[in-house]
Amino acid sequence: MSERTVERLVSAVPTSDGAGVRLSRAIANAELDHLDPFLLLDEFRSDDPNDYIAGFPDHPHRGFETVTYMLAGKMEHADHAGNRGLLTSGGAQWMTAGRGLIHSETPKQEDGLMWGFQLWVNLPAANKMTAPRYQDIDPSAIPEVTIERGSVRVIAGVFGGATGPVQGIVTDPVYLDVRLDALGRFETTLPEDHTAFVYAYQGQGTVGAAVLEPKSLGVLSKGDTIRATATGSDFRFLCIAARPLNEPIARYGPFVMNTREEIHQAFDDFRNGRFA
Repeated sequence: MSERTVERLVSAVPTSDGAGVRLSRAIANAELDHLDPFLLLDEFRSDDPNDYIAGFPDHPHRGFETVTYMLAGKMEHADHAGNRGLLTSGGAQWMTAGRGLIHSETPKQEDGLMWGFQLWVNLPAANKMTAPRYQDIDPSAIPEVTIERGSVRVIAGVFGGATGPVQGIVTDPVYLDVRLDALGRFETTLPEDHTAFVYAYQGQGTVGAAVLEPKSLGVLSKGDTIRATATGSDFRFLCIAARPLNEPIARYGPFVMNTREEIHQAFDDFRNGRFA
């Protein structure tokens, strides 16, 4: 067994997106453009409705997948085909945009804490034009495994004998939400060929020799084992991995393809109503 260590620490940077939603961006910033197959990681957290209430009005996507995981609050998803779903505290959605859709994400609350994450995962060339689909995951469908001095919610992949509800994703992802109490320890194996990272969002802890605090992302080295320890009163972090694609990336706004010509085609199809 070879231990994965943090080979690079990246700090999330404040930005805004949609109709002015304030968030912190850990992937797709000046420090870390992408981490194959991951294209973007945002954390949104605020109890000020002015920071989130306008949400993300209608916008298109093509060529990748979006993963939304909510810790607190309510967010409604709706698309041009009439699909609709409500994300609530502890729930998740894995949306495969595929060949294209137009959707909106709207907060369904006027006050209180809105806290969660959005991850973008690339699709291989062979799957970029697949039909759009959704996996809307109710909080009760996400297994929670108790470990000594902590717990792990399994959104995708396998941990402690529990299998996450997200299935049939081409990059074979692992998505774990880890909570450690003071001095708690976490250990798991990850597929050796997977790209992996940890993102700390509460408390303080270590992964190998690296210290992680909120809004810090640790890019993990190759290996098959990750170990983490809480050094403060608690430590909460995401542990995420997926198989890299090793393909060229052509990216512009909401479209991620393999060539510039395919990006032009995506814009042409969107402008001419061919997403619908």
